[in-house]
Amino acid sequence: MNNLKDKFRRFMVGRYGTDELNRFILTVVLAMVICNLFIRSGPLIWAELLLLLLSYIRMFSKNTGARFKENQGFLNLRFRAQENIKTLKPRMEEFRKYKIFKCPDCGQKLRIPRGHGKISIHCRKCGRDFMGKS
Repeated sequence: MNNLKDKFRRFMVGRYGTDELNRFILTVVLAMVICNLFIRSGPLIWAELLLLLLSYIRMFSKNTGARFKENQGFLNLRFRAQENIKTLKPRMEEFRKYKIFKCPDCGQKLRIPRGHGKISIHCRKCGRDFMGKS
């Protein structure tokens, strides 16, 4: 058994191995396999196989620079998505409390509390007054 481990270690020398993108791809493949247990779709099987093949190609690749750049792109995308999700709750709370108006002259966004009916809104940037319903 040790001999087999040594052979695999020697085989993997200089190869990229696994990273966050590969783990994500394999998680997606696992989810697709579970869905396919219930759906029984031929195209879904082909998609699973292609993603699995892509994962193995990335894992055994000797072009580590390209694989590293792909992983960095994935990590940046995942970070932006997580940050958008984090700010979603405060934005929804703000949406419930305030109404956003745009000044007809200068385009400045103005935040007005909701529930005051029809009011006169004063733009602080250009000084224009206009009517709006909060």
